[in-house]
Amino acid sequence: MNYHRPFSFEMPTKIEFGIGLTRRLGEFVESLGGSKALVITDPGLIAAGVVERVTSALSQHGIEPIVFSEVESEPDARGVEASVELFRESGCDVIVAVGGGSALDTGKAVSAMLTNPGHIRDYAGLGVVKKHGAPFVAIPTTAGTGSESTIWSVISEKDKGLKYGVGSPLIVPDVALCDPELTVSLPPRITAVTGIDALGHALESYVNKATQPVSEALSEKAIMLIGRSLRTAVFAGDTVTARADMLLASSLAAMAFNPTRLGLAHALAMPLGSQAKIPHADVISILLPPVMRFNVVANQEKFARIAELFGEQVNHLSLHDAAETGVRSVERLIRDVGAPDSLSDYGVREEDLEALAEEGLQSGNVPVNPRVTTAKDLVAIMRECL
Repeated sequence: MNYHRPFSFEMPTKIEFGIGLTRRLGEFVESLGGSKALVITDPGLIAAGVVERVTSALSQHGIEPIVFSEVESEPDARGVEASVELFRESGCDVIVAVGGGSALDTGKAVSAMLTNPGHIRDYAGLGVVKKHGAPFVAIPTTAGTGSESTIWSVISEKDKGLKYGVGSPLIVPDVALCDPELTVSLPPRITAVTGIDALGHALESYVNKATQPVSEALSEKAIMLIGRSLRTAVFAGDTVTARADMLLASSLAAMAFNPTRLGLAHALAMPLGSQAKIPHADVISILLPPVMRFNVVANQEKFARIAELFGEQVNHLSLHDAAETGVRSVERLIRDVGAPDSLSDYGVREEDLEALAEEGLQSGNVPVNPRVTTAKDLVAIMRECL
């Protein structure tokens, strides 16, 4: 470990984690001075009855809920604007975002726009937001994005073909309420791809050039939990301990990459999401194996450790073979849970790859990738998945 290289770790969000913790939501909202909450969510969670559990917990504590349920799968700036307007018109004083990354990212953007002027795109990039956002509780219902623990909100403007990240510790939730019970009803396919997204966060942070001791420890724990429990969460989804492992892993992985950024799979996720309209977690599931195969030569020690975290016995192997075992362990997990593995299934063609690679190369995730990367390399990685 190189102690001559300084590092910084900041975690401004308070994490409240526990089975059945949703019933205490009113306490946490009240602690933020809230009496009327804008509940930001999506239609699927209304239909699943999850939102009713949240609104009941608020009402039972004397907190009035106002529901905005029009969050899209890739959150759009129009939803941010509509939520801000409803918050102000209804006299709300706290945000409660319930859902996966789309709802939580919308909540962050709404929090920012309630205290900062202009349009959310004005704050694209890292550290552009000037004022602390409005009071905000995040309740994740998927174990993947870890948005409840990150400084990033990813927003689209679909009519303009834009997708951008707004990153600031000033927009993070004040409280992240993590209740594994809310993830039990998640369908197997969504459980699989969101779980691989969380694994991608942990792995890419762990092996990249910006990794640091706190992040490494968080990543290792997340990798171990996912390797142990994702299959169970997918195929025996009512196993609440497996769901708890996955929800904890998702949050830990997100904490890990806050200060380190990620790698090539996430660099390409933005253009593939905005141009090819592929859901983020699907992109990570498809690209993670070829990205790992590309990177393994640049950090064999870490890839060998990944094998150990997956429970592989590698003491008898050379470093090279142990590192390759780490890659195969992840490939096997992705295959076992039935996550997608083809870009062509989403309409991506050979002639699209150069433009996608050029846009991906602009990502801040490329410079920290463990192996020096060119646009030609990104094309080759995507070509493997056609």
